[in-house]
Amino acid sequence: MRIGVIGGGAWGTALAQVAARDGQRVILWAREPEVVAAINADHVNHAFLAGVPLSETIVATGDLADLAGCDAILVVAPAQHVRAVLAAAPIGATPLVLCAKGIEAGSRLLVGEVARQVAPAAPIAVLSGPTFAHEVAAGQPTAVTLACEDAGLRTRLADRLASPEFRPYASADVVGAEIGGAVKNVLAIACGVVEGAGLGQNARAALIARGFAEMTRFGMARGARSETLAGLSGLGDLVLTCSSTSSRNFSLGVGLGGGRAAADLLADRRTVAEGAFTAPVLREAALEADVDMPVVAAVCDLLEGAGVRDVIGRLLNRPLRAEGA
Repeated sequence: MRIGVIGGGAWGTALAQVAARDGQRVILWAREPEVVAAINADHVNHAFLAGVPLSETIVATGDLADLAGCDAILVVAPAQHVRAVLAAAPIGATPLVLCAKGIEAGSRLLVGEVARQVAPAAPIAVLSGPTFAHEVAAGQPTAVTLACEDAGLRTRLADRLASPEFRPYASADVVGAEIGGAVKNVLAIACGVVEGAGLGQNARAALIARGFAEMTRFGMARGARSETLAGLSGLGDLVLTCSSTSSRNFSLGVGLGGGRAAADLLADRRTVAEGAFTAPVLREAALEADVDMPVVAAVCDLLEGAGVRDVIGRLLNRPLRAEGA
């Protein structure tokens, strides 16, 4: 199975490394010419994954047309750019493995729903889970959810990507795998705020638990399965990104919790903190679905400039309720 990868950031590069571990050729499309040149000349992505030697069978390109002939394409572009990139790529009926985590602004569509609009003939799979790119690229043990409704395609993809260090667990719940990845980015910002504001470990643990309840309510309203949300692509990814400064979303939250403005924090970043873009879209989608998501709403308030203490105070003074409600 010939693998193409759309997206030359840290995660796209790490997945290209996974796909190339058996010595097979992988085509990696990157938007930045300097990334293409560095991967082909030095076998290193200096801009986004510095210090990690890459397989010489990874061939970088800046031309989406070079992906023609691939048997599957891993889509690792930021969620807000997936529509445009897929519209320009030679997709046809090539299976797409969606690795971006987010909800499209305006349409409030999951990435898989966007892909079905742009490339209706392409089978869809989702790869999601607790994955820091530098650890995956370095060959450290990682487990992910690989969701696809087509059992045969799911098996072929898992066999192609699996290694002792990279373990895909099968699921047919594409929606659940997508929702876990999208919502956890917003919740990771909230946990970073707890850290930045010095609110302690008790508060972070409580926020992870209550945030997971919000993820579950929203996921079930959108047709996800509870076991998927409690698995690698939901709870597993949530725990990882809510507890480490290696998470871009958590780091953004730390800055917000320390009193810095969202605009300044986002302007400082070359890489995307996807939760900042997902939060307002998720708030709209939750209101539309009549799902209560107070933590998500609080993150939106902070991104829009509300004071940290005011937002935290409103959360802590909400009416008491039953835990399962």
